[in-house]
Amino acid sequence: MSMPFSDEDIFIAVTNHLPSVVQYVQGHGGDIKVLGVKDGKVYIQLTGACHGCSMSLMTTKMVVEKRLRELIHPNLEVINVDPGQESALPKGLVTGTEEVEQTESQKDKKEGLFKKIKKIF
Repeated sequence: MSMPFSDEDIFIAVTNHLPSVVQYVQGHGGDIKVLGVKDGKVYIQLTGACHGCSMSLMTTKMVVEKRLRELIHPNLEVINVDPGQESALPKGLVTGTEEVEQTESQKDKKEGLFKKIKKIF
């Protein structure tokens, strides 16, 4: 079954729901960094005490993935990427920076429009 949401939608949903998911991990001295989303798969990095822990796979699947599936979509897949392995991430990963770049581009367009309007008046 394919995911009915775009990767951008999933990224936004994951970042919005992350505070409720991360509490368990923070209670164990760790944290979660969202690296991005591609093809309905959420790539995360467990940090702090959770990085390198023998239970990190269990935490990823039984805590993070289970909760995000409940909150977003039952077919969501969460993949933990160990630090130093970021080069293995898929190309075209939605990271949220696209939104910032678009906003800056839109800002430039607005400023250009304002300059044109000022010249008229």
